[in-house]
Amino acid sequence: MKITALQPQARNAERVDLHVDGTFRLALAAEIAYGAHLHVGDPISEATLRELEARDQAWKAREAALVLLSFRPRTATELRRRLLQKEFPEEIVDPCVTSLVDQGLVNDSAFAETFVRDRVRLRPKGKHRLVQELRARGVDAEEAQEAIVEVFEREDVSESELAHAAAAKWRPRAGEERPKARARLHAFLARRGFGGDAIREVMEELLP
Repeated sequence: MKITALQPQARNAERVDLHVDGTFRLALAAEIAYGAHLHVGDPISEATLRELEARDQAWKAREAALVLLSFRPRTATELRRRLLQKEFPEEIVDPCVTSLVDQGLVNDSAFAETFVRDRVRLRPKGKHRLVQELRARGVDAEEAQEAIVEVFEREDVSESELAHAAAAKWRPRAGEERPKARARLHAFLARRGFGGDAIREVMEELLP
């Protein structure tokens, strides 16, 4: 078998179409084709074609991952989940994510700190809820706890202060009896992951 054509795609200059013995066989990233030193007239085997196809699949997975990361930071678990949803096979996804972690483009610790900081500043949540949300995104428990401690210290904020900030959006209903209002306020703050001490402090201030 011989390569009979290497044609850049009309709509995507980053990819080329590889023809073998006059027949289209596969499309490749241009950098893979040129990196493999493919030339028209060169002999090529089925094993080499399979290897090129696997390398191209890995290239496409990396490109997809970089696009996802361009929208927002993601944990390794989130990125892996999204790539699998795009139907890349595990044997392609796992090395791709590992490579991005090794290069520092995916960093669970940095993600956790940014996530907690944004919640503290924009959508106050208690420590318990923050841990839950980070764990759901694939951050391990220890990293989640460390991020919360670090951000709370850096922002000079306590859970009680955040509970007060969250409660600023809560209002008692017209004519609502105090016990019902207290129960509803308690549930409101508990759903946001605040601890008992912070909840009691807010309740005593707003509904003594």
